[in-house]
Amino acid sequence: MSEFFDPYNADRPLMMKCSCGRDHTLADHHAEVAADSAAVELRRRSETAEFEAYSNEFIEATLVKALFPHDEERRRFLRAVGKGTAMAAIASVLPVASMQAMAQEKGSLEKTNLKIGFIPITCATPLIMAHPLGFYQKQGLNVEVTKTAGWALVRDKMINKEYDATHFLSPMPLAISQGLGSNATPMNVATIQNINGQAITLALKHKNNRDPKNWKGFKFGIPFDYSMHNFLLRYYLAENGINPDTDVQLRVIPPAEMVANLRAGNIDGFLGPDPFNQRAVYDEVGFIHLLTKDLWNGHPCCAFGTSTEFIQKNPNTFAALYRAVLTSAAMARDPKNRELIAKVIAPSQYLNQPEAVLNQVLTGKFADGLGKIQNVPDRADFDPMPWQSMAVWMLTQMKRWGYLKGDVNYKQVAEKVFLITDARKHMKDLGQPFTAGPAYVKHKIMGKEFDAARPEEYLKSFAISKAA
Repeated sequence: MSEFFDPYNADRPLMMKCSCGRDHTLADHHAEVAADSAAVELRRRSETAEFEAYSNEFIEATLVKALFPHDEERRRFLRAVGKGTAMAAIASVLPVASMQAMAQEKGSLEKTNLKIGFIPITCATPLIMAHPLGFYQKQGLNVEVTKTAGWALVRDKMINKEYDATHFLSPMPLAISQGLGSNATPMNVATIQNINGQAITLALKHKNNRDPKNWKGFKFGIPFDYSMHNFLLRYYLAENGINPDTDVQLRVIPPAEMVANLRAGNIDGFLGPDPFNQRAVYDEVGFIHLLTKDLWNGHPCCAFGTSTEFIQKNPNTFAALYRAVLTSAAMARDPKNRELIAKVIAPSQYLNQPEAVLNQVLTGKFADGLGKIQNVPDRADFDPMPWQSMAVWMLTQMKRWGYLKGDVNYKQVAEKVFLITDARKHMKDLGQPFTAGPAYVKHKIMGKEFDAARPEEYLKSFAISKAA
């Protein structure tokens, strides 16, 4: 008989549930045992002197990168004042930066019991794995990570203060702060949860129809209007002469329902988050047409954020949250941890996905559904830097497609929502020599450079657009 039931074995009880006594399947039991074992090993690694040094350097490098987005500016500053003076100057302003999370000294926590929402996708890996690995607990926080059905519900729970912080699609805080799709409520992006980590997946019947110029009449799934998925799909279609508003249908579908809709023939494809692109291949209902890193390598996907009010009322708690999530991101960035992380986040309380699917996503060694095994190590990565230039690009796309109307002060909105740091201002106030430029970097999307200093010029360069 099978390992699940053995009704003719006198030495075994006939149980219709797991032999451990809990009401779950044996497969779930095995997944939880594997997750527990992997979590133990990852916790052991996180407690080593090597990881502690690596994590501290990762966090410090992240903060310095926020101050000096262009490396030449950093080097020029260091040459001008010397390492000791530079370290003292930076240390003197970080605790009073707009992002209180940068404070290295731990203040008294204003709130310790927190509820954080997440959508069960690999984008939320740092936020999720910080829970079983004890990173929140180490910061004195009792955090409940709560699986949420869809992005509209995440938005509503944040506005209604049912969640203290959450896993966001990175454009969502921009939209919510501007009152797009909801009442205007100031929100902030603290970190980018992941970069890349998306794909365009098509139904198997389209294996011989890979040219997007031939996709008129297609129906595509996207997870939310205010998502990188929507903006990247629209960008890709428009660059290939397809008007995303008139030539195809875009349907908002929760990520967990995308594969089922593909199987049922309700959609021809989707641009969605992992692991559902890989799950479509695993279930033999779709293939990966392209990874979104091939459109914009290093593009942001999801973010970790909260309301401006929460940060103002709970700066030390927010600092502790920020440290926990950054520590988790440091661990997730290291490729040698990815297979264990797949085990940790696979169980039902987190992603509820086969470990094999998550392993393919996180390691970048995956079946593409076209008969090939691909090796793309940075298919998904975890760079926490919330560049304000990314926010400006998102705002240009909101305006391009008619979500955002009228004049837009791109720089002001980006700097208010995406928290890099205003330590530059404080350094000047303290009389410190500081001449670095704005916290913007240039990005290349489908071969076209985006300069956040010229958003309107960029917006007017597109042949297909709703913007006036």
